[in-house]
Amino acid sequence: MMAIRVSFVALSLAVLVGRPATVRAQDASDLHAEIDSLAESISGDVIAWRRDLHQNPELGNREFRTAGVVADHLRSLGLDEVRTGVAHTGVVGILRGGRRGPVVGLRADMDALPVRELTDLPFASTVTAEYNGEEVGVMHACGHDVHTAVLMGVATILADMRNEIPGTVVFLFQPAEEGAPHGEEGGAELMIAEGAVESPRPDAYFGLHTAPFPTGLLGWRSGDVMASADEFTITVIGRQTHGATPEAGIDPIVVAAQIVLALQTIPSRQVAALDPVVISVGKIEGGVRFNIIPDTVRLSGTIRTLDPAVQEAVHAKISLTAEKVAESAGARATVEIRRYYPVTRNDPDLVAASLPSLRRVVGEGGLIEIPPLMVAEDFSFFARQAPGFYFQLGVNAPGVGYGEAASNHSPQFFVNEDAIGIGVRAIATLAVDYLERGGG
Repeated sequence: MMAIRVSFVALSLAVLVGRPATVRAQDASDLHAEIDSLAESISGDVIAWRRDLHQNPELGNREFRTAGVVADHLRSLGLDEVRTGVAHTGVVGILRGGRRGPVVGLRADMDALPVRELTDLPFASTVTAEYNGEEVGVMHACGHDVHTAVLMGVATILADMRNEIPGTVVFLFQPAEEGAPHGEEGGAELMIAEGAVESPRPDAYFGLHTAPFPTGLLGWRSGDVMASADEFTITVIGRQTHGATPEAGIDPIVVAAQIVLALQTIPSRQVAALDPVVISVGKIEGGVRFNIIPDTVRLSGTIRTLDPAVQEAVHAKISLTAEKVAESAGARATVEIRRYYPVTRNDPDLVAASLPSLRRVVGEGGLIEIPPLMVAEDFSFFARQAPGFYFQLGVNAPGVGYGEAASNHSPQFFVNEDAIGIGVRAIATLAVDYLERGGG
């Protein structure tokens, strides 16, 4: 533990007024140096935590082991409060500093993906699990193992510095960012609904995400940074018949193929070119035998937009397109759209105030302004509660540039562990600087 620095004046005043002395603030350079020193001292631990989590991944709302590892660690740090079982498997830790001040929320997501790992890492996952009724491989293919280990490291550092912290830190270890299993609720929205950020209520939120660009770089953007995400399911209903006599039935497979192609005319021909829209079909189900035309085919996919008005218009156009294409062939189509996440928005004032903190960690050349991304994040729900800043952590292997690495959600997704310490320093510095300046 670090030595507590109390000035003679502070001690004298405490004696005169009969209250315990409070720790005086250091200048920013001392706090930054202490963060760097502590981050270096625990770097081996953070990497070990990440490797353990990577080798033992768990799907959304099933992060039982991960939550146990996190909760045990937070308790070992002597945090003021550790809550478990939030939104099924979420963990919330509360650290109250030695001085009064604002409240900052730091978030990490814990869930893995239904992806079978294809890397040759010595700690690669061999885990399998059931996902929506199917047996699947499980892998941290989106870097949530890194996010969790980073925030465990940040908690270690800030607990060591608690007497110098002017405010309160809320550590949010969140389940099911990738979405809850069908029929279940989960993620940030459920954590909020269950009161995870009510007592105390953060005045701002910070978080990071691994990204396939060079290690040593941090990507930032002010304003809208990530798209909204919705899921659609289109059920095409035809009439079953023998494959040799298609004229005797109504072929829903051909109709489904026509719908897939017709949907692509929405972003390319029905929405303004400057309004980004992505419509992707990710799953097609239909049929049981090669020579039987089935009666039903189901399409599932995702919708990404950056503007709520465009989002509503696209929903209507998808329904109209599917229904009319099916009708033209004598079939019928029903459309269901499930809303997942709103647009993730970085508060411009918070970003402007925070960039000097990130610049201190990676230098001027280490900051890159990124374009809006069509991926989505349920950090967006936290950023609707109070100003938020969500940034990208480059994790490519040495010498691997832009566009050369496997992307997130790939079975070959790779993280350069040199990036993990950068993430720890970045989040810890953002939190301490935010509290030191009294918020804003």
